[in-house]
Amino acid sequence: MIRVGLTGGIGSGKSVVARIFESLGIPVYYADDAAKRIQNMDPVVKQKTIELFGQEAYNAEGLNKKFVSGIVFSDSEKLEQLNAIVHPATIRDAEQWLDSQTSHYAIKEAALIFESGAHRDLDIVIGVTAPLSLRLQRTMARDGISSEEVQKRMGKQISEVIKMRLCDYVIVNDEKQLLIPQVIAIHEKLLAL
Repeated sequence: MIRVGLTGGIGSGKSVVARIFESLGIPVYYADDAAKRIQNMDPVVKQKTIELFGQEAYNAEGLNKKFVSGIVFSDSEKLEQLNAIVHPATIRDAEQWLDSQTSHYAIKEAALIFESGAHRDLDIVIGVTAPLSLRLQRTMARDGISSEEVQKRMGKQISEVIKMRLCDYVIVNDEKQLLIPQVIAIHEKLLAL
């Protein structure tokens, strides 16, 4: 089975593209959703997160994302420490998931494929790109945060230009070019491999 990564900067539209692949019958692993599940369910990850941020890292609903995000997006060292806790557990979880798939190819959707080193376990990486102004607008609307907060988060990822150069295929999600034909073209190439 071909292991495919799907990545892009915050607000690029990775999830929309992933859902198109799913509609074509391709299984997709959503790393952000898995990381949230792991942070709430894995006792080792949970304990290490509490050791790093204190008891306030969790509340009655689980991970106190607002509290933790407020720290990590203004403290690079804390972000690195959190990533060192969460990324290995998520990568292991994704590996187990990928190993259980039986389709011609399966996709791991993750913003930090290159930053986390996960690309080393993938055969092909697809990038999703969009203009910065559109990415800002989408993320502000989705997360209810300011432009400054979005830019802080973007600053923690490798540049969009570098990320797209590292990808084997690139999908442009600029609301001008149609997404479905781009996805189908890549889908057909992957099926032909």
